Amino acid sequence: MRTTTPRSSKKTAPRREGRSKRACDAKLDEMIAEATVDAHDQSEQTMGFYTMLEDNLAMPFKTEVLGVEVTVEQIDVTDDDQIVAVCSRARSRQRLPILDLPLPSPRPKGAEWIDALRRWARGR
Repeated sequence: MRTTTPRSSKKTAPRREGRSKRACDAKLDEMIAEATVDAHDQSEQTMGFYTMLEDNLAMPFKTEVLGVEVTVEQIDVTDDDQIVAVCSRARSRQRLPILDLPLPSPRPKGAEWIDALRRWARGR
């Protein structure tokens, strides 16, 4: 008769999580490099992210801001080089910094570009 020793998930779970986090961080770093490849300053880097978001973020999508459902119709760049989400509800429209925009679940296609932008913004 064979006896088996139960495996402890405590030893493998944190390591697996760590590898997954590193892989995710590496992917975001690749995306940051792609968005900023030819940029010479922060303004050009922001425009690189704007272009990637325009090309890859599926819009419109719905999300919730302060407990109210809004539709993200498009993105824009302000005069001070801030990427904003143009949100609407009924006849009202408001521009919110995309870095502060809560993302819905499930996330819209291309939302990983917002993750990359957030990672880049933290490192500025």
